[in-house]
Amino acid sequence: MKPAEKNYPVHDKELLAMRYALIKFRVYLLGEQTFEVYTDHASLRTAMKSPHLSQRMARWLSFFAEYNFVVLFKPGKNNILADALSRRPDYDPRRLTRHQDIPDDDDDDDDCTTCVTLGINATVSSPVLPLRQQIADAYEEDAFYAAIIRYLRNPTADTLAKLTHPTRDAITRYDLDGDLLTYAIDTFDTPRVVIPADDDLRARLVHECHDAPAGGHLGHEKTFAALSRDFFWPRMYKWIRK
Repeated sequence: MKPAEKNYPVHDKELLAMRYALIKFRVYLLGEQTFEVYTDHASLRTAMKSPHLSQRMARWLSFFAEYNFVVLFKPGKNNILADALSRRPDYDPRRLTRHQDIPDDDDDDDDCTTCVTLGINATVSSPVLPLRQQIADAYEEDAFYAAIIRYLRNPTADTLAKLTHPTRDAITRYDLDGDLLTYAIDTFDTPRVVIPADDDLRARLVHECHDAPAGGHLGHEKTFAALSRDFFWPRMYKWIRK
């Protein structure tokens, strides 16, 4: 949390957590189907209907309005699984992934696969390094992202002037993780590895997720959902569909 957010009242912190969850799982939650949000803070059930709203809450309401959900109260003592999931000390979202077959003992015909982290920050030789190097090399051929990287490595007036005005406005969404550029909508979003405008590189990622036998032959929607968890490039969904 940001220093200012740590000073929020408990009520607003609970809403902050709900907002984070909606951003995190946005690709699965947007749509007409109603879903349920469980909270151990009973007042959240009526918070969004209160006639007395702070400016912060008014801004958040416009975001919440994009989703079709109901808030349900569940006492903390009855919701211990949520606590366990939110306290994984070994989770690092900034990792590249591959798919691995998982034994499927049921009688249906679905393909059972899972994403396995490969360790994007590994310093020893590993299978992920060629992909990491391919991504890093591709930045040099993409003038747009190359300019962003130059600014992040050397934030001066000169490097900032070489960015377009829209890019300057969104520059806080970008960061460097070693030689990789990452993108996050805001502090609640998990940083994703930026993939430059390299059709071969993007095709490789889509192939490994969609076409490869270990990928489970996912459809467009699930391929997009799987890739967008860890990677970012503009109009990714449209690119995958074609």
